Amino acid sequence: MASTATEAEFVITRVFDAPRELVWKAWTEPERLAQWWGPKGCTIRVAKLEMRPGGIFHYAMQFQPGHDMWGRFVYREIVAPERLVFVNSFSDADGGITRAPFSQLKQMWPLEVLNEVTLSEQKGKTTLTLRGRPINATEEERKMFASMHESMRQGFGGTFDKLVDCLAKAG
Repeated sequence: MASTATEAEFVITRVFDAPRELVWKAWTEPERLAQWWGPKGCTIRVAKLEMRPGGIFHYAMQFQPGHDMWGRFVYREIVAPERLVFVNSFSDADGGITRAPFSQLKQMWPLEVLNEVTLSEQKGKTTLTLRGRPINATEEERKMFASMHESMRQGFGGTFDKLVDCLAKAG
């Protein structure tokens, strides 16, 4: 499929000790998403969650009071409880797409990343696989995305640790 580093898809898989239905709810209910989405050390405020194709999850991340960093998903496909496909991007407070707020990535990070989350259950445990790749991106943006896979793996590792805690509280 991907033949060069610039075309490389980001893939991360994690097994959760929870039934698929519960993991699905964590991805699709605003009060649950607010508990775990985003890097460790941030809090999430859900501005909008419309679980339908074309709908939006618009949220603010806060690492320190008074400093919001906005993001959004635009859902393309929702197949409960097994698959979510969405385009993720940084956004402004109104939900418009913006560049990454980090100075070192500002002009090189892709504006949009297409993500696919699949969930499968075996013996009460759920395997989550997330696949992401830039869309409508320049060559420079694709190279930046490929170069950040290890950092993304660490970031999602922390985010998924928060999901473990959220699932444990729900169970």
